[in-house]
Amino acid sequence: MPLVDLTGRALVGTVRSAVPLEGARTPAYVLEIDFGGAGARRSSAQITDLYQPSDLIGTQIIALVDLPPKRIAGVVSECLVLGIATPEGVVILRPERGVADGGEVF
Repeated sequence: MPLVDLTGRALVGTVRSAVPLEGARTPAYVLEIDFGGAGARRSSAQITDLYQPSDLIGTQIIALVDLPPKRIAGVVSECLVLGIATPEGVVILRPERGVADGGEVF
């Protein structure tokens, strides 16, 4: 079952920083993501099973950016990184080749 209603804009962005989210009930990272002309946003992402912070920095991801901000363990999450649940953990969605940050997914 999907965790959210996937309406709104999905954009490509590049992860500029990734650090563990201290105090989270479920392990997560705080990501700072550059969406080009759409600006930078912060996200709390539960993707720790398959990724280390160093794996994420500089990689492009796809995220929903039109959701209301949500406070998670003291951090305001401003977008939702999209992924697919697998038995091993969440696999993030990302373009198969480099594209411009802020590119809209349709």
